[in-house]
Amino acid sequence: QVQLVESGGGLVQAGGSLRLSCVVSGGTFSMYAMGWFRQAPGKEREFVAGISGSGARRLYADSVKGRFTISRDNAKNTVYLQMNSLKPEDTDVYYCAADRGATSMAPSTYEYWGQGTQVTVSS
Repeated sequence: QVQLVESGGGLVQAGGSLRLSCVVSGGTFSMYAMGWFRQAPGKEREFVAGISGSGARRLYADSVKGRFTISRDNAKNTVYLQMNSLKPEDTDVYYCAADRGATSMAPSTYEYWGQGTQVTVSS
């Protein structure tokens, strides 16, 4: 059973930074493309960033390009999301997800999900 556990969320002022982590267990981590998504109550889950199993390919939503960086450490079974220059509109629950296929922006392609971590950016 593949399990994903996120951490690193919290409350930060606008312009600040946070680093989210997601530890994966129960599978061969390097075989999974990983993604970060976010979701506000009553809204659809939104793609934030994705990374291939090797780390060679990375995708970003236009809204976070230049501010967020996704990375992974296959030796630690961990994917990260470094978030800089945070804005109040970045406030959401952030989820990591694993996909045995290619890197994708579509939530429906991801097979495994974490429970989410809350990020709140105050103005």
